Formats: sequence, C-alpha cells, structure tokens
Amino acid sequence: MTSPTWDPAQYLRHAGHRARPFADLLARVPGLPGDPPRIADLGCGPGNVTAVLADRWPTAHITGYDNSPAMLDQALAEHAGPTPGGGSLDFAHADLRDWAPTGTYDLIVSNAALQWVPDHLDSFAGWLDGLAPGGALAFQVPHNIDAPLHALMRELAATPRWKARLGDVLRREDSVHDAGVYLDRLTRLGCAADVWETTYFHVLEGEDPVLDWVKGTGLRPALTALADDPQQRDTFVAEYRDLLRRAYPGAEYGTVLPFRRLFAVAVKQVA
Repeated sequence: MTSPTWDPAQYLRHAGHRARPFADLLARVPGLPGDPPRIADLGCGPGNVTAVLADRWPTAHITGYDNSPAMLDQALAEHAGPTPGGGSLDFAHADLRDWAPTGTYDLIVSNAALQWVPDHLDSFAGWLDGLAPGGALAFQVPHNIDAPLHALMRELAATPRWKARLGDVLRREDSVHDAGVYLDRLTRLGCAADVWETTYFHVLEGEDPVLDWVKGTGLRPALTALADDPQQRDTFVAEYRDLLRRAYPGAEYGTVLPFRRLFAVAVKQVA
C-alpha cells in the first residue's frame, strides 16, 4: 500500500460528517485519572477534531501526532497553543507504525487512522504500557472495506489497464479486523473493553459527492501513485466516478452514503 499524500482542504470538505464518529467515541470514554490529563491523538490530521478534546478536558495537555507535513502545518496554524481552560494543544510528526508513548498518558485516542497502519494490533501492548492505571485507549476506524466505495476502486485498479500502476497501492481487505478480534486482543491485554459498530447514513450534496468524499481519504493512495501523470490520474478518476454514480444514485434530497465504523474504548485496569 502506497503511503498517501494528504490534502487538508479536500479532507475538511466533509468535516462535519467525519467529526461525528469522534464525538460518539468520546461520549463513551470515562473520566480520566490525571489532573490535568495528558492526551495523545494518533493520526490527528488537520487538528480539527484534536481541538475537540480540549472542550471535553479543558485542562488537558494534548499532543496530536501525524506523518503528513501538510496536515501538521494546517493543525499548527489553526489549533496549536494554550487552550481556554488552561491546558495546551500541540502537534508533532510521528509515524504510527513505530510510535511509542513518551512518558505516561491518561488517554491515547485515534480517529480514523489505524486502518492505514499495518499490524496495528501488535502496537496495542506498547501503547497500553504508556497509559496510567485507569487510563483509556480509544479509537474508531472505517469498517466498510467491502462496500462499493472501496470494492469498485480495487476492482478497477486490478484491471489490465491499471494493475501495473495501482494493483498494490490501495488498502487491503484485512486493513481493519472484525470487532471480536479487537475485543479479544484488548481484553487479553488486561483492559475492560467496549467494542461496537455503527452505520451512518450520510446525506451528501453536490455533484459526484461520493467521489468528492473519497478523494479526501480512501482514494489518496491512487491519486498519489498517479500524481506524475495527470492525464492518467484524471482518466482513472473519471472511470471510478462513473462506477460510483451507478452504485450511489442521487435523490432529490442528496446522495446517501452508508458508512459503517468500528469503535473501541479500552480502560486499563487499576492494579
């Protein structure tokens, strides 16, 4: 899978829809043990949802981590600094494939990022070691890799015309595991784990809104791989757009995008 180049402006075009699962995740996070708490946001992107953490925990010292220079530049420009409640919000570069806690955290949270991290299950033990007793690991990930949104993209990329350039760049079917896998792993690591799934029915507006949505996320590896040939890139996008139009027909009130997500909140038990 290609490490994608990210576009904060494109990602934020659907910021309201993308932020809702994070709010639903935080609603299930219990009180944190630290005062003030220390929080890490893994895969913080442009920082818009990282800033929401300061609303929930006003005194917290929060650090958002991401490996995209463009995303970090946006986050630093728009959100870094002291928070109204006396806490702080900062951002730093990190690759989640090898990120490890520095010091002790009260909450390690991740919003729609772990699907880009191969073997992320193997990272949980080290992350939990960095939590204070009673602290929490909380994350949500898209769990719709079998939906037309992704299946059609993979099928098109595997055709003879595109296979040489795109056959191995997209997210694989095993990039997210079944809910029971997360429950089992987190429980065996000594946590009280709460795992659930929700399907959102997003009503999108505008021309080809599903394509516009996926340009900010799942299509990024293909766009990155074809960036050196704009004509080929545009041809692939047009072919994919036509497939999406048939899979997600519009109605007079907009285009419905069903989107399933998986959530987990794991609280480290107090010895």
